[in-house]
Amino acid sequence: MNAQLASHYSSDYPEYAANLSGQSVAWLKTLRSEALATFSSTGFPTLREEEWRYTNVSAIEKKRFKPVEKTGTINENLLKTYRLDDAWTMVFVDGYFSPEHSHTSGLSDEVELSSIADILETQAEKLKPYLGQAVSNDEHNFVAFNTAWFNDGVFLNIPAKQVLSKPIQLLHIVSQPDALVTTRNIIVAGKHSESEIIETFIGENAYLNAAVNEVFVEENAALTLYKLQSESTKSYHFGGTYVKQQPNSRFNHNSFSFGALLARNDVHTDLETASECSLNGLYLGVKRQHIDNHTRINHNKPHGISREFYKGILDNRARGVFQGRVVVVEDAQKTDSEMNNRNLLLSNDAEVDTKPQLEIYADDVKCAHGVTVGQLEEKSIFYLQSRGVDEETARNVLTFAFANEMVDKVSIDSLKTLLETELLKSLPIEL
Repeated sequence: MNAQLASHYSSDYPEYAANLSGQSVAWLKTLRSEALATFSSTGFPTLREEEWRYTNVSAIEKKRFKPVEKTGTINENLLKTYRLDDAWTMVFVDGYFSPEHSHTSGLSDEVELSSIADILETQAEKLKPYLGQAVSNDEHNFVAFNTAWFNDGVFLNIPAKQVLSKPIQLLHIVSQPDALVTTRNIIVAGKHSESEIIETFIGENAYLNAAVNEVFVEENAALTLYKLQSESTKSYHFGGTYVKQQPNSRFNHNSFSFGALLARNDVHTDLETASECSLNGLYLGVKRQHIDNHTRINHNKPHGISREFYKGILDNRARGVFQGRVVVVEDAQKTDSEMNNRNLLLSNDAEVDTKPQLEIYADDVKCAHGVTVGQLEEKSIFYLQSRGVDEETARNVLTFAFANEMVDKVSIDSLKTLLETELLKSLPIEL
């Protein structure tokens, strides 16, 4: 797949670009033009690229996904199921901010939480220090694609010393078939602030969802970001979170990927002196789903700490991919890093490709990684059967226990309940 196959996106772009928010802003128009040129030169990533060698996105070209001009009618029951009661909520429908479905009353006036489209129309210079600064267009072409096509998203700026009393949920719903949805979020956690953000992606029908976060965690700030991806099994999802951490900052990311026919989740973070990050993930694939998790942790300064723990469950003919990379530069002495990936295959036809990588250029570090791929232990199944549990139930109990270790890391009660419900729905047999 190359630029020729991606040409219909590029050729349609001028007509679409005329309606993009912020097109009168010179620096943004230049950024978008550069992104379009990067994307048009080679198209979407291919299997020839090392970091995409296990994930073939050519199926995206079999459908002509197009941006929608206005939002469709949403499924109110779907919204009710996934909107959390104990959180402030920003709702996006088909990529557009929906004020009537959002709820932010009670949020401190000092916290800036706005639609990117609104900011671009009135105060675009606020975004200039951040947009394109945590990730560049040449990261890979899905990022360039998002930069050229995005029309809306969230600008969240948490001031210094602000401690949010409850989380902020960014709820993305796709309602229209064959829609191309692109959003860009800018999240800034000010010095000594503490906050929790929940990304939720849901939808029906077939569509392409490409979402990019640029996150800036300032000195001594603590930010936890959760992501629940539970979209239609006919949809395609690319989600990238790119983080810049300042000294003594703490960033936690918890990813739960249950939906989409093909999903790719990127989490990349750059650590400065004595900063810490924790990346956790659970991916569950059934039927012919393909779920790819790609992480990169760059230790750029001394005394950084990183922990990474991902689990995968694959059934039927599903395929999972985990590529975790930790880079410790020469100056990053006293780095402490651990990476672990465990996978459970419930079918002989299920497959997982796992590739942990440590690149260490410093000599005074403590780094380790581990990988396991296996099936349920027969002795554990036999143990439950000996106590009156039938075999199918025993297998589901053990599978749920394997997955629930990641759910238990969630500190928000309503989100934990939702995740447990999603997990139970995905098991072959209801418990």
